[in-house]
Amino acid sequence: MNLPNKLTLLRIILVPFFVAALLIDSIPFHYIIALVIFAIASITDMLDGKIARKYNMVTDFGKFADPLADKILVISAFACFIELDIINAVFIILVLFREFTVTSIRLVAVEHGKVVAANMWGKAKTVSQMVAIIVVLLNGFLLEILATSQEKALSMNHIIGIVNQSLLWLSAALTVISGVIYIKDNFEFIKNAK
Repeated sequence: MNLPNKLTLLRIILVPFFVAALLIDSIPFHYIIALVIFAIASITDMLDGKIARKYNMVTDFGKFADPLADKILVISAFACFIELDIINAVFIILVLFREFTVTSIRLVAVEHGKVVAANMWGKAKTVSQMVAIIVVLLNGFLLEILATSQEKALSMNHIIGIVNQSLLWLSAALTVISGVIYIKDNFEFIKNAK
């Protein structure tokens, strides 16, 4: 197994540690620990692709596992946010619907010998999701620090809630828009599917 594929597997392996750090609130400063793990996993995502392209190490496993690892990491974060009562289930349903739809279209396109690359909207969706997750984790850490002063925590809680919700629902909107554009641009594969 080459280095890019090992980095992809590392990203998948880090997910349970990220989830545990985020959900076990008895761990001191668990939000910042979760953020560090998320950051390491995100860096492996950047590195595996660069190394694979630069050293001609692109493999079929990497083409399949890399986007899957990304989805596992991001959807795990959103699922934890539901458990932590930061977002509701509608949010993750929208994300899952888009991801399953786009993945299905990609699989059909591959059967027709075509590779459907990510477009600008897909990249905007990914960036918005990553930014939203990072900000929510940072805000959680901030609230942990402010917990020593109940008054400060209560006054910041409302503002942080608005920031979190705004970023998360912006990413949900971009997720839906990118999915709709993806379906429109690749409708030929849906129409001609057998």
